[in-house]
Amino acid sequence: MGLVYARSYKTEKGTMVACCDKELLGQIFREGKLKLSLQTNFYGNATVDLLEALVLLDGADILNLVGENIVRAAIEKGLVHPHAVISIAGVPHVQVMRV
Repeated sequence: MGLVYARSYKTEKGTMVACCDKELLGQIFREGKLKLSLQTNFYGNATVDLLEALVLLDGADILNLVGENIVRAAIEKGLVHPHAVISIAGVPHVQVMRV
């Protein structure tokens, strides 16, 4: 089971959890006009395993996920619809806001 960086935020719209696969943190991906910059100040500096990340995501109102492992796990758990996922330079990314 893989590790992901995860950070939880309180926002005016509820709790947001941002997660990215461990090996992606610090990288920048570009495709056309899209740019995905995976920085510690947003995704945090603490790693958790995928199961812990899924618990955090299950209680969140807003999800921001980057990477094959965390996106696949969120889809398998039913937290993300596969058609909501985009790819930037081959890296899966999804944002979800529950209403």
